[in-house]
Amino acid sequence: MSHPDYRLNLRSLGTPRGVSSLVGPHGVGASPGDKKSKNKNTRGKKKSIFETYMSKEDVSEGLKRGTLIQGVLRINPKKFHEAFIPSPDGDRDIFIDGVVARNRALNGDLVVVKLLPEEQWKVIKPESNDKETEGAYESDLPEELCGSHLLQQSLKACNDSPDVIIEAQFDDSDSEDGHGNTPNSLVDGVKKLSVCGLHWTWETSTGFLKLLADKNSELFRKYALFSPSDHRVPRIYVPLKDCPQDFVTRPKDYANTLFICRIVDWKEDSNFALGQLAKSLGQAGEIEPETEGILTEYGVDFSDFPSEVLECLPHGLPWTIPPEEFRKRRDLRKDCIFTIDPSTARDLDDALSCKSLADGNFEVGVHIADVSYFVPEGSSLDSVAAERATSVYLVQKVVPMLPRLLCEELCSLNPMTDKLTFSVIWTLTPRGKILSEWFGRTVIRSCTKLSYEHAQSMIESPTRKIPEKELPPISPEHSGEEVHRAVLTLHGIAKELRKQRFADGALRLDQLKLAFTLDRETGLPQGCHIYEYRDSNKLVEEFMLLANMAVAREIHRAFPERALLRRHPPPQTKMLNDLMEFCEQLGLPMDFSSAGALNKSLTETFGDDKYSLARKEVLTNMCSRPMQAAPGLAQGRHAALLLAVANRTAQAPVDPNHALCPGYREPPDMEPNVLQKRADHCNDRRMASKRVQELSTGLFFAILVKESGPLESEAMVLGVLNQAFDVLVLRYGVQKRIYCNALPLRSHHFQKVGKKPELTLVWEPEDLEQEPVQQVVTIFSLVEVVLRAEATALKYSAVLKRPGTEGLLDPQEKQGCDHHSDQRED
Repeated sequence: MSHPDYRLNLRSLGTPRGVSSLVGPHGVGASPGDKKSKNKNTRGKKKSIFETYMSKEDVSEGLKRGTLIQGVLRINPKKFHEAFIPSPDGDRDIFIDGVVARNRALNGDLVVVKLLPEEQWKVIKPESNDKETEGAYESDLPEELCGSHLLQQSLKACNDSPDVIIEAQFDDSDSEDGHGNTPNSLVDGVKKLSVCGLHWTWETSTGFLKLLADKNSELFRKYALFSPSDHRVPRIYVPLKDCPQDFVTRPKDYANTLFICRIVDWKEDSNFALGQLAKSLGQAGEIEPETEGILTEYGVDFSDFPSEVLECLPHGLPWTIPPEEFRKRRDLRKDCIFTIDPSTARDLDDALSCKSLADGNFEVGVHIADVSYFVPEGSSLDSVAAERATSVYLVQKVVPMLPRLLCEELCSLNPMTDKLTFSVIWTLTPRGKILSEWFGRTVIRSCTKLSYEHAQSMIESPTRKIPEKELPPISPEHSGEEVHRAVLTLHGIAKELRKQRFADGALRLDQLKLAFTLDRETGLPQGCHIYEYRDSNKLVEEFMLLANMAVAREIHRAFPERALLRRHPPPQTKMLNDLMEFCEQLGLPMDFSSAGALNKSLTETFGDDKYSLARKEVLTNMCSRPMQAAPGLAQGRHAALLLAVANRTAQAPVDPNHALCPGYREPPDMEPNVLQKRADHCNDRRMASKRVQELSTGLFFAILVKESGPLESEAMVLGVLNQAFDVLVLRYGVQKRIYCNALPLRSHHFQKVGKKPELTLVWEPEDLEQEPVQQVVTIFSLVEVVLRAEATALKYSAVLKRPGTEGLLDPQEKQGCDHHSDQRED
């Protein structure tokens, strides 16, 4: 195994932690150590809680010899003491048990671990892993217990038993209601070692300030305690000088105030990290403070673009294309070209065209905004865009990668305006077979801005003439009928392309997505619905994929050492085998022999009524678990999908006789290792953007439940544990975990029938004269739930309705629930 790059991966607000004794920043203030031991032999000396980090030389040697395993650490958000890294064979995860065993590594850090000899491995019963006891989180415990009792137990475990176990992945969901619900046999095991960091990024977190419990301690006079909202982040000592001036005398005034804190150090002899308070965000539970906290935690730069960046853009507005630029480009301004986007979109970055040919084939074009024309290589704008790497889409707004002047005006393919584009134009048969292909720089003039709803109405009404009042303005050179015909032709070809793509082995595992209706004045959510992915969405997706793959193939042919590929690791074998056995037991005819076969099974196994669709969603969720997330872009020749990611590369000359855009610009002067770092950064930002989007959706839904709830819905069980089960709430597409000890049960019993987990609930009778009601919960069971806001935090819980009862909501509550939840976006 080749050794990794040891340079630190820094993020905004993050202070780097190094490797081994070369760690961390100093001079911030003395790090508070562990409480002094009462043992006379150790009095006056600070006892180390954590092991010293290995030197980078030892790490490099261990990785080369194969005695160390490296991986990205994932901490279970529901059980902070459990963490995992992937095992090299991709079959199982390496389980790291306890805070001490993690040795100060944080979620997302690249770490190395060392396994014990195989004869010292141990086997753990599955039941011991998936028990869902309501144990307190670290951040909910007084610091006395967190600092001594829990960690001393972990230290003892280090001495007496292994603390890293190779096992099957069971629950590493980042969401609060993660769904680790396929209990797998835990076999093999483990190590006794320190976890050593390779790529460290000190965590930035949102949370709350508290006074230390012991008012007589020396620490009380110097530090406050920061409790992160994310249970995966350790509690942090922050100097009182960073806190508000009256915090010590009026701590209750700040009980509901969100703060941002960053970790700056974590000593070997300290239970908690040392941090600096960065800023106060405002009141917890309000949209903007909570949103700012999410963006900050994930390192999203949402600041205004500085003046030196804006100076890179054209000053005279409205800007017009210079005459000499027309001579370098193919002029497509007379063609029927249009955009299809969400109705609220302002950054229109792609357009489509379709022209019938005399021989029955079609000339189809994809036209992408030529952003690179406005972004000089090496400029301040280039640097900022490279650092941001992607736009981040929140429920209520977008954090753009580029200044709004650029992405909403200069580059946005607004209708009836000349725009610079990069185009891929094919000659296609009606079945989608490519007869010819052309790449090049172009000028277009979009004739109209269609929404997905407009395009969908055209698809659903192939013979009806759609009245002008139902369509957006169309340029006088073209007609609504012409646009309608083009949309129908593209739809027909897209269906053929999609069918062929899945026949060739494509697999789509979609997760449900919520869309919200927001109050225009307050910005609060008024209602929500599950976003419907329709034929108009699929049409655009197919042609964007076709263009991406076409350009990527050409870049890979021309620049094989610089082309960026998207890699999809194979699924985890153990989890996939268990899922196959489980489906066989349920009598589901699922074919796992290939990605294409699985996709076909998911499509054909279920009907189209709402419960069949729900069962398909549950099974899709289960099929997603063995699939290891694609790490994203990387250099190399082995890939499932080629992606065109660099406009500049696409416009570089390949050779004198063949080029995507001959003579336009030189290839980017970038060494492969530098390009790989860029790719890694893009991957990191892409994953952060995805997570921020999920958290934004969760925030708005929690506010909706708080403002409009309780909300009632049918739900389908998608996972069963010893003392809890996970449900998919059908009305809203959210997943929640329901705990047995939160229900009025007389008893509950877990068992496995083959691979099929079952949980039998025995309800306490409402009337003493009644017999207890028994309810068996297993995967695909249909239940009724009510979502209620929690009083102390911006969270909501799901409560199971007792079988045979009409509901947990009184008529007034239910009326409010129905009113709010049935609203739809315009």
